Amino acid sequence: MISDKRNCIIIHGCPSDAVRAKDPEKRSYDKHWIPWTKDQLIKAGVSTETPLMPEPWNPEYERFKVAFEKYIITKETILIGHSCGCAFLVRWLGESKQEIAKLILVAPWKIPDENEPYREAFYTYPIDSTIASRVGKIVIFVADNEEEDGKKSVQLFHDALGGEIIELKGRGHFTQGDMGTNEFPELIDAILKD
Repeated sequence: MISDKRNCIIIHGCPSDAVRAKDPEKRSYDKHWIPWTKDQLIKAGVSTETPLMPEPWNPEYERFKVAFEKYIITKETILIGHSCGCAFLVRWLGESKQEIAKLILVAPWKIPDENEPYREAFYTYPIDSTIASRVGKIVIFVADNEEEDGKKSVQLFHDALGGEIIELKGRGHFTQGDMGTNEFPELIDAILKD
């Protein structure tokens, strides 16, 4: 059973299209499985936040950090990232030395595209391997049909942090378009299971 003190924060991914990302009707980076997951966790009694990160199409660590640190993070907190949200959380945990209950990385990404200096600055940092000593459990979700750079990113995070890798069939980059649904029951199981 989840502790009454436990809370969850989900950090979304980073879209590549600024024009579409700025339109609340067309944007998808804060959608996919995130609202469904939040609803399921709240029903299970887990306080859950899904903050919008500033200009995620042009991610900058310091701006993300300011927005993220407005939330309460304790030893009981579960942090979940999707795609570039994973890169942010791992860097923040390495710098802050914060202890948390669980870190769940969904389709983590750490390899910048060529000719994108802002993403290079966001993704290229050394992973602090001592994070694992401050996190109760680490879970990494990847799909069998994820892009090669996504699979390489999973390996980079796993080599540094360890944890459990859960490979699911046909989920792509864990977007609604790739999954064909906004439901993600395997994630709920990973969150609620002690």
